[in-house]
Amino acid sequence: MFTNLKPQPADKILQLIQMYREDPRDTKIDLGVGVYKDATGNTPVMRAVKSAEQKIWEDQTSKAYTGLAGDPAFGDAMVSLVLGNAVDRDAVAAVATPGGTGAIRQALELIKMSNPDATVWISNPTWPNHPSIIKYLGMKMGEYRYFDSETRGVDFDGMIEDLSNIPAGDVVLLHGCCHNPTGANLTLAQWAEVIAVLQETNAIPFVDIAYQGFGDGLEEDAAAVRMIASEMPETIIAASCSKNFGIYRERTGVLMAVSQDKALRDLTQANLAFLNRQNYSFPPDHGARIVSTVMGDDALAAEWKAELEEVRLNMLALREQLASELQRLSGSDRFAFIGQHRGMFSRLGATPEQVEMLRKDHGIYMVGDSRLNIAGLNAETIPVLAKAIIDCGI
Repeated sequence: MFTNLKPQPADKILQLIQMYREDPRDTKIDLGVGVYKDATGNTPVMRAVKSAEQKIWEDQTSKAYTGLAGDPAFGDAMVSLVLGNAVDRDAVAAVATPGGTGAIRQALELIKMSNPDATVWISNPTWPNHPSIIKYLGMKMGEYRYFDSETRGVDFDGMIEDLSNIPAGDVVLLHGCCHNPTGANLTLAQWAEVIAVLQETNAIPFVDIAYQGFGDGLEEDAAAVRMIASEMPETIIAASCSKNFGIYRERTGVLMAVSQDKALRDLTQANLAFLNRQNYSFPPDHGARIVSTVMGDDALAAEWKAELEEVRLNMLALREQLASELQRLSGSDRFAFIGQHRGMFSRLGATPEQVEMLRKDHGIYMVGDSRLNIAGLNAETIPVLAKAIIDCGI
């Protein structure tokens, strides 16, 4: 049987990690892997998370299954965090998933089960796992314009034109905040225009929100998804806790399905539970228990929010420092977009050849499309990166 298997393409980011590890240069800089790092290059465990884990260790009396949808307290906490008071809780079906990727996979399974002929429209560019999973499931896929390679901002006119032509019943995959890989985001006024187009076409919004709290703040970053959920008949939302709780390896995510017709909530909830059963039965609980413990304790929640704000402000400061240094070296403001982008990533707009030059000549590692992880920088490496960018003619 195994002889019938075909070689699969290697994951480009994993390849990049391996190349970085094998590089003997002490001056090498890793800007490829999408994890937050502090000034020492460490991905720390948040204080609130460690306190929650201690509390769980002391209080937990069983490791029995929680249920197909996961711990209800986790679902409630995440619905509150992402949606606030935008919709009633009884309008939301929710299940815990293995990370945000698991939520995306389950969402696509739900779409396929509900409407096998639906096309899923993704932004150009988008996170590589989006098209990979869509293709693996044998679903139809299309692209809408998003990034302007000249301005390094959003090609909003192109986006609206493309969204206006999407047929009713198709699904539009949107990044709730901190667009990956570009860092270029819509304004709230632009989001309102997107919603108006979706209402006109009767397309279904599917929001991937993996970086809430990394952009402009917890509430600000959730504003778009709340607008969509409150104004669209149906909304699908995949949310991740990897970044804002720093629990990457715990694989903690949630899938939400919002319907203005509350009578559909129980039916949708049952289908989400069914899909969990088919794919992994019961979702992992430790990360979910950390989140619900933090969110259910006022002191821990306040500490977590303060830590998350420190992370956000640190990334903003790094952006401003890099943009300022590039302006000084280039004598122009053509890199101002770095300070305007939000989240962990920015796309430089470099060619693959220039990205390769950065790696070979300067030991600077980033994804081939020139996506760089801002959180991989510090005060010492910013001048090194800026000089290398100029030297490579970017």
